[in-house]
Amino acid sequence: MMMKQLTTLLLAAACCLTASAQVPIGDSGFNFTGSVQSDFLIPQKDEAIGADKEHPVETNTYVDLGVTSLHFDAGFRFEFTKYPLPGFEPDFKGWGVRHFYVKGKIEQGDLTLGTFYDQFGSGFIFRTYEERSLGIDNSILGARVAYRPYKGIALKALTGKQRHYWRYNKSWITGADAEFNLDQWIPAMQEHDVRLMLGGSYVNKYENPDEVVMADPTHRYNFPKYVNAFDVRAQLQKGGFSVLAEYAHKSQDPSFDNNYTYERGHVTMLSTSYSQKGFSILLQAKHSKNMTFRSERSVTGTSSMINHLPAFTMDHTYALAALYPYATRPNGEWAFQAQVGYNFKRGTALGGRYGTNIEANFSHVRDAGVTFYQDINAHLSKRISKPLHLNLMYINQRYNKTIVEGHGGMVRSNIFIADLKYSVRPKITLRGELQYLSTRDDEGDWWQFLAELSLVPHWMLTVTDMFNTGTDGHHYYQGLVTFTTGAHRLQAGYGRTRAGYNCSGGVCRYVPASKGVTLSYNYNF
Repeated sequence: MMMKQLTTLLLAAACCLTASAQVPIGDSGFNFTGSVQSDFLIPQKDEAIGADKEHPVETNTYVDLGVTSLHFDAGFRFEFTKYPLPGFEPDFKGWGVRHFYVKGKIEQGDLTLGTFYDQFGSGFIFRTYEERSLGIDNSILGARVAYRPYKGIALKALTGKQRHYWRYNKSWITGADAEFNLDQWIPAMQEHDVRLMLGGSYVNKYENPDEVVMADPTHRYNFPKYVNAFDVRAQLQKGGFSVLAEYAHKSQDPSFDNNYTYERGHVTMLSTSYSQKGFSILLQAKHSKNMTFRSERSVTGTSSMINHLPAFTMDHTYALAALYPYATRPNGEWAFQAQVGYNFKRGTALGGRYGTNIEANFSHVRDAGVTFYQDINAHLSKRISKPLHLNLMYINQRYNKTIVEGHGGMVRSNIFIADLKYSVRPKITLRGELQYLSTRDDEGDWWQFLAELSLVPHWMLTVTDMFNTGTDGHHYYQGLVTFTTGAHRLQAGYGRTRAGYNCSGGVCRYVPASKGVTLSYNYNF
């Protein structure tokens, strides 16, 4: 019954979206936009890998509809996660409309009422966003105004309550942000291609101490009603050179994250980069202490976070490189990252006929005495011949499983990846991956094989297998068929998924093992 209802909903939404997309902008003055994203799993039990079956069909489905015009925007999102995919928190379950907004626009600014997303600076004291793969939607329900009174000046102010799945947290959040681009006022800076930005932000959280729910009701704390945070930053750019310095501070904010201590928090960051044709370099350093900032201090989960501390680690896309991902520890860490890239020109000894691109990345995260995570990797990308392209990658990782997951010790690994793509014909491409992770720790060595056939513009066939030669010993195989036409994309598959962590930008979600038929549909206009 649930599958039938969802199928009817998706078909109706797709018809409505297609019809809306056909409204001529010139005739109405409005532009209609929308999307459908629906991921299904028909689960099967598999005791060997620990896969369970809670419901006959599990799905995360989203339907977005919006309208834009010269002076007016509006939109909403319908969500159906009553029987969600594996690994999401219990409060994630539900269905309905929790994202809706209207926006009025003039040349100097705009006013938004409803739910909205925003970010101040690097997000150290405020960032709201949606990341469906992690189950994050920490939007604000309230009002937001942006105003540009003069060239080079951008002002923002907002107030409201933060979403926590299917309810809104009781605390009240108010904030303001200002950025000044001094080069817009000084002709000499423009003449010499120099840009200088100065920015500052302020966020206040009000939370009634009497409404804080404690796990142990016999203990009471003298919680502050107000938590204040501010951020200052400066960015200088000249040509291909850029440097950003940022500092944020948070007042006393006892919560379960810091064991209800009254220590103040801070974060300091310095990031510099340089790029020119064929060469780039990035250097970053960050120190944070007690910077967990929740809209309700006793609520767990990532969707109650007001701020975000980006991880200074590489976001790997290859499966074995991402097998041990790092989650940012806002309670305290030192993080360093360096990255360099160089393109050897065509016709040179190392560039060959088609040129060669190399990149190297180093990231290291620790506290005063313990290494949390370290990643040293090198990547080579080279076209061997007109139809043949090769990617090679080597990664050396150190992953403190005890720090990140609570148990397991230090996992030291070496990862080798070869990715080969061959164009058989202009519309037929073959791609193959071979990955190997070598370690004496945790579950031992892993292998990953992938073969992919792309038939442009409509079809893609993929088969993959990841298996462990140490203590696990199981094969995690997948077969996928993808069909694309216009703005529609449909993917069907069958296989196993290993238990592990899914991470993005230093935020992670634990995903249990699963097995079954998968179906994914996406439509955008």
